[in-house]
Amino acid sequence: MTKKKVVILYGGRSVEHGVSVNSAKNIFEFIDKSKFEPIPVGISKSGRWFLTQGVSSTMEDGKALNVLLDAQNPGFALVSSGERFKVDIIFPVLHGTDGEDGSIQGMLKALDLPMVGTGVLGSALSMNKIVAKRVMEAAKLPVAKYMAFHFSERSQIKFAEVKKKLGLPFMVKAANLGSSVGVNKVKKQADFEKAIEDAFKYDDELIIEEFIKAREIECAILGNNPPQASMPGEIVISKKYEFYTFDAKYVDPTAVRIDVPAKLTKAVAEKIKSLSVKAFQVLRCEDFARVDLFLAGSKVYVNEINTIPGFTNSSMYPMMWKERGIEFNELISTLISIAQERYEKGKRIERSFNSSLKF
Repeated sequence: MTKKKVVILYGGRSVEHGVSVNSAKNIFEFIDKSKFEPIPVGISKSGRWFLTQGVSSTMEDGKALNVLLDAQNPGFALVSSGERFKVDIIFPVLHGTDGEDGSIQGMLKALDLPMVGTGVLGSALSMNKIVAKRVMEAAKLPVAKYMAFHFSERSQIKFAEVKKKLGLPFMVKAANLGSSVGVNKVKKQADFEKAIEDAFKYDDELIIEEFIKAREIECAILGNNPPQASMPGEIVISKKYEFYTFDAKYVDPTAVRIDVPAKLTKAVAEKIKSLSVKAFQVLRCEDFARVDLFLAGSKVYVNEINTIPGFTNSSMYPMMWKERGIEFNELISTLISIAQERYEKGKRIERSFNSSLKF
């Protein structure tokens, strides 16, 4: 059997660049090499593409690549020699800006390259916390109270007005980032300006949300017709952290305890699974995602959805499927298979229209 050539696309122009590298290392290590030929392609922080030897944080040491902008013959070419090579499918392992927001997905779609994961619309909807909240609200999904502002409205953001609507404390977040970058908890007026500046440092939009004292719950989604939900997991955060910060997620090994599955009643677990699947569908996600939720007593809130969840050693997405009996290597194979099947079904869509129009 001919092995499928799978590009593992990682890095990117994002503050989550390093998280992407760590996720991609695991996918490269655990992908079934009897079925697939993994081809690691790194995008540097400056946006240059490189063919790398394995997954490397020093991707600039690899061979510089050009992307062939030809939907009839898509692929890559080495800058040094012009040598071309084709691939069968792209597996983006890009977190955050320019990787999880529909940008790369749109380019790959235009090139007619099969790709693992959510496409342009779902990626863009899910990445922007403000738009995602509004769409979920319209679908009657429970979300926290919030306020949204653009950088042009900077002078209109008043602590007293936010406090009146959302109470204290509240959370200030950059609208288009993940991994808790650009996120701050505001407990008093002295914290406010710094939190606003930090969020706007990373984005032109920010969202301010009520703080919900709740359990941090996550649910993994896999597949399309219909999507399947894992049993929910819980992240129990050390009391030394105010919330689930970047360091708590990726740096401090003592910051959290992960319970997979979470200790929940059957009714609450089923409610979380149902809301997670609905969020996945409402936000037009495909193939896989991780839904983050809050559980306050018996009340469940959908917080956000991650269309390219982490695959690091501390990431919940693979853990939750492992609990269901799907090991890491099988999960990767399943994702590639699901994406390929979706791509083949998509070929039924007509790309031309015969008319009397003269041109």
